[in-house]
Amino acid sequence: MVWQWYNRTLTRHPLVTQCITTATLFATGDVIAQHAVEKRDTHDYARTLRLTGFGGVVAAPLLSNWYKFLDRHIQMSTPVKALFARVALDQLLFAPCFIAVFFSAQGALEGKNTTQIKEKLADGYPQALKNNYKLWPAVQFFNFYVTPLNHRLMVTNIVALGWNTYLSTANQQSSSHVNA
Repeated sequence: MVWQWYNRTLTRHPLVTQCITTATLFATGDVIAQHAVEKRDTHDYARTLRLTGFGGVVAAPLLSNWYKFLDRHIQMSTPVKALFARVALDQLLFAPCFIAVFFSAQGALEGKNTTQIKEKLADGYPQALKNNYKLWPAVQFFNFYVTPLNHRLMVTNIVALGWNTYLSTANQQSSSHVNA
């Protein structure tokens, strides 16, 4: 029932559906980060709002359009070559840029100045990129090989529930180090 509703909505309003879904899962990842990982006694609603906004306004449109671009423009002599090329571009081009945008955007939304954002990147980016490479290449091989284009962002979002929890915590730690 929910899956049918989601597919209908995705067909009628693809980007809006993807933005709402991604925003919701970014928010959920932050809630998990704050209470299950960091064991906070109080909830930082501004932090959740920043992550929700990033998920819905930045991540969803970027990822949706990136997946369309890869699907349309990366055509090779065999499907396997196309798969490897798409994953390589995703991981060597998109992922490093996306993680940098994430930390920079969160820093800007936190009210940090340019110097503080650079410090935040220096503190959080290298480990986040390293951890990205432990997870996302395998996910994207599966995603690009098995999942239809219109559902790729949902697969990414499901896996990203854990990833967003990690990013939220990493972002908070890098912010704490910059503020110290």
